[in-house]
Amino acid sequence: MGNPQSHLHPADLDDVVATADPAAVTDWLRRTPLPADRSHEMARLSREQLAELAATASDEDAIDILESVDEELAARLLRVADPATAARFLDASDSDRAAEILRELKEGPRQQILDALPPERAAGLAGLLSWPPDSAAAHMVPEALTVPLATTAAEAIDRVRAEAAALRSDARTGAYIFIVDEGSRLLGVVGFRDLVLAEPGRPLRELMDTEVHSVRALDDAEDAARTLDAFDLVAIPVLDAHGRLLGILTEDDAADIAEEEATEDAERQGGSAPLEVPYLRASPFLLWRKRIVWLLLLFVAEAYTGTVLRHFEEEMDAVVALAFFIPLLIGTGGNTGTQITTTLVRAMALGQVRLRDVPAVLAKELSTASMVAVTMALAGLIRAWTLGVGMEIAITVTLTIAAIVLWSALVSSVLPPLLKKLRIDPALVSAPMIATIVDGTGLIIYFMIAHATLSQLQGL
Repeated sequence: MGNPQSHLHPADLDDVVATADPAAVTDWLRRTPLPADRSHEMARLSREQLAELAATASDEDAIDILESVDEELAARLLRVADPATAARFLDASDSDRAAEILRELKEGPRQQILDALPPERAAGLAGLLSWPPDSAAAHMVPEALTVPLATTAAEAIDRVRAEAAALRSDARTGAYIFIVDEGSRLLGVVGFRDLVLAEPGRPLRELMDTEVHSVRALDDAEDAARTLDAFDLVAIPVLDAHGRLLGILTEDDAADIAEEEATEDAERQGGSAPLEVPYLRASPFLLWRKRIVWLLLLFVAEAYTGTVLRHFEEEMDAVVALAFFIPLLIGTGGNTGTQITTTLVRAMALGQVRLRDVPAVLAKELSTASMVAVTMALAGLIRAWTLGVGMEIAITVTLTIAAIVLWSALVSSVLPPLLKKLRIDPALVSAPMIATIVDGTGLIIYFMIAHATLSQLQGL
């Protein structure tokens, strides 16, 4: 006998959509609190089912869905909804979140939704969309509480109360009250707690802190998020080039930026362009498109390794045993470089290393590499001895391993900060790339040392 509850409350989202019952959507949201689970189930819905979900869900539930699933999936839901319905949902969402979702839409559907929004709201979102996607301003909340300088604590509280509706559901925007002049230039800041506890008649000029940490609108979003985190702030003001207050970057936005950047760095370090969608939603064609360019570039770059081997063909014919150690040597160089770049790129992402720190990085990594070189050289000596290739070749291999480890450490320590200075993402110095660079140069080092140590190669 079936369970009557399963009929009243469908378990799967596709069954919920089939009921066309708003209460069933509400119940599904209650039973599926985790954003990842909601996204996973929504991603399986067809276009028609998504349209039915948008038409069925109450405004409150639709907003809950848009706030909890990823931007690409939220945009997909709005794309199939009626523009007026989509506009109603977005109008009740936080501005920064609404802008993130709209940015995922093509120009046509995006403009239709903006046209259906109230003019003031549409203008605010259009302003956010006008900033470069990687800038601090693109991620800011434009609703910031501002008061003029000639205001008392009581007057400021009254103004905060009057403007509370502009904060929407985002209480973070009320953490600070910003004091501005007639031109909206930022003069100072007062914490909400300090304002509430102050004497009603006390002027804000006596309460405000004029040493305000801020970021510029065109600052890189990752750098802005790092600044907010460094000063342990709930929100940080975003200013234009003239010092005018445009909005605030909140700690939640900073956390999202950091997570997104960490994901992109991880994908780049794996030798792939970042995906714009969650992995399970990426088609084989998209994965091919994101990977093939890097693979072709690495293929071309790796081709010079074959050129090096061909150049030293006579040396390998004269001493066949040299070929035994090529995989070992280039693998050691690539592994050494990968360890360094992985550590260094992450340290740079956290703001721990900058270009001016290169001398300190070099000193640290070359000191470490010296110890690693000695250890790996001894391991290489043992390996050469077990293969019975003779003392001359064993010495050649030992010296080459030490030299390649040091060379790899040098290249891997300098490249990431240099790329950062050139405004290129240092994560591009991925494991495959650094291995490719070290492979060919390592072989050149190998045969140069062989020429110097092996009697059989004298005169070649």
